[in-house]
Amino acid sequence: MNEVKIPIHLGIIMDGNRRWAKMNNKKSIEGHLAGANRIIDISKYIFKKQVKYLSIYAFSTENFNRSEEEVSYLMGLIIKFFNEKVNLLHQENIKVVFSGRKKPLSNKVWDVICKVTERTKNNTGGVLNVCLNYGSKTEIIDAVNKMNSLGEEINEDNLNKHLYQEMPPLDFVIRTSGEQRLSNFMLWQAGYAELYFPKVFFPDFNEKEVDKALFEYNNRNRRFGGNS
Repeated sequence: MNEVKIPIHLGIIMDGNRRWAKMNNKKSIEGHLAGANRIIDISKYIFKKQVKYLSIYAFSTENFNRSEEEVSYLMGLIIKFFNEKVNLLHQENIKVVFSGRKKPLSNKVWDVICKVTERTKNNTGGVLNVCLNYGSKTEIIDAVNKMNSLGEEINEDNLNKHLYQEMPPLDFVIRTSGEQRLSNFMLWQAGYAELYFPKVFFPDFNEKEVDKALFEYNNRNRRFGGNS
């Protein structure tokens, strides 16, 4: 019997919240709320499947170009979500870390980030990496600037060390809603990742959809530049 292959590091681009809301005759903000509520359930399920690291694309640097009303709502939702869920995440033994630039996040957002990371820092049941005010190009630029400031040689090992979080490379990237692009998500880490684009919108990305995705991953023949 073939051994079941499980990705060590899984990334999810959580796309389709607004289209889910439109499809269900709801306001856009209700779609974002439904997406936020989905995060806890699938995170717990994914870690129970023995995935060690889960990176989710919560808010990109480009998302600040959306309307002031929507950005304000999303920032408020992030604060409310983590304030309400920090105890649950801790009880589930999930360690939460964040990837992204501090500016222009508000002090309130940064305070909740610090609260969650401090509360969960010793947990061992899986690492949930929340990409917030994140862009892969800015991450690489920030890492190179850090190496320059320290007088370090610019090479792969040093760059890996100075990314926002030091984690294994991505094995598998899922983008919900059927869109087939990475949108500046962890480009360095995803160099050899398998990609999967289910058509389901993120609020409907449930445990059954996770199983379908992992089944697909298990049936991929991963190649790292070789011919086999």
